[in-house]
Amino acid sequence: MNERNTTSLDEYLLFLREKGFKFEEDVIGFIYFGKQYTEASDQSIKAAIEITLKSQKFFDGSFYMSLLEAFKSENIVTLKQAYSYVHELGLLPA
Repeated sequence: MNERNTTSLDEYLLFLREKGFKFEEDVIGFIYFGKQYTEASDQSIKAAIEITLKSQKFFDGSFYMSLLEAFKSENIVTLKQAYSYVHELGLLPA
């Protein structure tokens, strides 16, 4: 899905809203806090949101933040790298 690769974080959150994921303001604030705290790219943030939703079935802030910190420590910046990493860890089925 190229949508994830070319959109800004704001556009991606709107895209998710259109798909039925209606995040409360505190969740959106936490997403941006994670971005600022980890200095992550929009691609890393979008990957962390998507993987959090797929693995937890809801937005789990601590899981999301753990992913961001792991992505930063592993120098993961793309969606493809993020999925490869979480598959290696067994967080999502291949």
